[in-house]
Amino acid sequence: MESNGIDYASWSPEKLVARVSALEKQLQEANERYRSQSLSKPSSPPQRPKNARVERDFDPSKYSTRLIALKFAYLGQRYNGFEHHANNKTPLPTIEEEMWKALMKARLIFPTEPLVTEGEVNWEGCDYSKCGRTDKGVSAFGQVIGIRVRSNRPLTKEVSEPGLQQESVASNGFLETASPPLQPLEDDFMMSIKLDDTTLDEPLAFHPIRDEVPYAQVLNRLLPPDIRILAWCPAPPVDFSARFSCRERRYRYFFTQPAFNPSPGTEAVAPKIPHSNTMRREGWLDIAAMKVAAKRYEGLHDFRNFCKVDASKQIDNFERRIFHSEIREVDPASEPAAYISGSHFSEFAPLSTSNGTPDAPSAATHSQTPKLYMFVLHGSAFLWHQVRHMIAVLFLVGQGLESSEVVSQLLDTKATPQKPIYEMAEDAPLVLWDCIFPRDGSTSREDALEWIYVGDQRFHGDPREVKGNGKFGLGGVVDDVWTIWRRKKMDEVLAGMLLNVVVGQGKDLDEGPGGEEDYRTIVKSASRKVYLGGDSVRLKGKYVPLMERERTESVETVNARYARRKGFEQGEPVRDSGFRQVPLLPWVDDGV
Repeated sequence: MESNGIDYASWSPEKLVARVSALEKQLQEANERYRSQSLSKPSSPPQRPKNARVERDFDPSKYSTRLIALKFAYLGQRYNGFEHHANNKTPLPTIEEEMWKALMKARLIFPTEPLVTEGEVNWEGCDYSKCGRTDKGVSAFGQVIGIRVRSNRPLTKEVSEPGLQQESVASNGFLETASPPLQPLEDDFMMSIKLDDTTLDEPLAFHPIRDEVPYAQVLNRLLPPDIRILAWCPAPPVDFSARFSCRERRYRYFFTQPAFNPSPGTEAVAPKIPHSNTMRREGWLDIAAMKVAAKRYEGLHDFRNFCKVDASKQIDNFERRIFHSEIREVDPASEPAAYISGSHFSEFAPLSTSNGTPDAPSAATHSQTPKLYMFVLHGSAFLWHQVRHMIAVLFLVGQGLESSEVVSQLLDTKATPQKPIYEMAEDAPLVLWDCIFPRDGSTSREDALEWIYVGDQRFHGDPREVKGNGKFGLGGVVDDVWTIWRRKKMDEVLAGMLLNVVVGQGKDLDEGPGGEEDYRTIVKSASRKVYLGGDSVRLKGKYVPLMERERTESVETVNARYARRKGFEQGEPVRDSGFRQVPLLPWVDDGV
């Protein structure tokens, strides 16, 4: 073998080893020279990807802020409820976490307390308040929060001495629009504004809606698709609190009729029960009995037998007022996505009546199999899991397992001071439908807040909305929700078609032996089916009426044990001013 004229084949092993060692030394010296030259050169900045977002310094003091209210909707199945709890990591995110991240990313809020950890939710200095605290899996179509956000309104000018240049300053008294308070205020509470003050010319020329940050559009671009801002209130009252100003919360709980899949055959008819006047096939609910029972909830009642006791809150007043309670069939004209049958969305140009107005959509074009019903509930406030306990009892009445009288018996806390042990209804069909903020003294219970909904036609002239008004069109709320609905609709259609295929296969039920006879055997051996609003029923064996069941501990016992364990003393004066910590005596049972 020859290389560069050198015949290595004739070299001795010792000479070859020496040659290899020399070459390795040369290579090491060359690498060291290259490394020293690279370190001596100034390092070039890393290449930024094309179109990469540049994070700029943000100075909150250069912006004014304003208190607004936000109305938004969310589908709750993917979330661990609305409220975020510090130092309590949940398997699913909460709605508050998602809202916090969107507000922070848009730089709409400026918390005054520094964040300890990245992603920490901290509302300090944001005047934050929330109306309803929905549980895991529960949805909302009219949730409301109050929050102080960044505004486009120019800051007021302040002149310290004549002849000096005016400088923009941030203060706690920047000009801000607000509605009259929901409650009367003292005369000295209101601040006077001198309209002839030239330092207010620019702020006063600012339109509080057309010139403002399009809050709904900005947040909807950052929020998950199943959380959508629906409206914002530009001028909530000066005393506004989303929690304490709300005088009415409205819920709806949806269910089908039949509630679960009925079995064929004569043996599938539910056994005769004293509370039921007719023999009804299992799966079908007695809607008339449920309507009677639902009306018994109306009025001021003690609902301790319709809730889960939270001992940490030490609640001893369980009275809540229910304004309206009913079981209602969902109107076919308002069934899911029924708006598409309206004249504005018809396949062809709408026909006009003699007076020139478009024809109204006909409810006869809609069909539902099975039918859809809802439990409609309006109340001043609600206890923990109260709505789900109330509908659970109505389901027992609808299945003929309880009489409608059981509602009155459970509301009579003198006769029934302790709650019977029973399961509450499932979470997914429950929706916080709306939150109402009426003026004090109003008997109509109408919302006094003026909401600016996405796509409000009064503000379509805004040049920033050329690409869409936030409601229809690409990126609009309707398109976002339509995408979610259609995905779920395809799941419904395919599952429904599969049901038809499975039922239609094999022998027909009227073919005698091997047909209906098989179902008789199955139904006879089945346990009692109990429906609680979920996708399937629960087998309970022999049903035990509510008033014959084991009872939970009394509210007083639960609260007292928690107070002892935490080292609190109870009593009327203490409850009025809060609990005060006292030393535990050695003989006191701390409940552990």
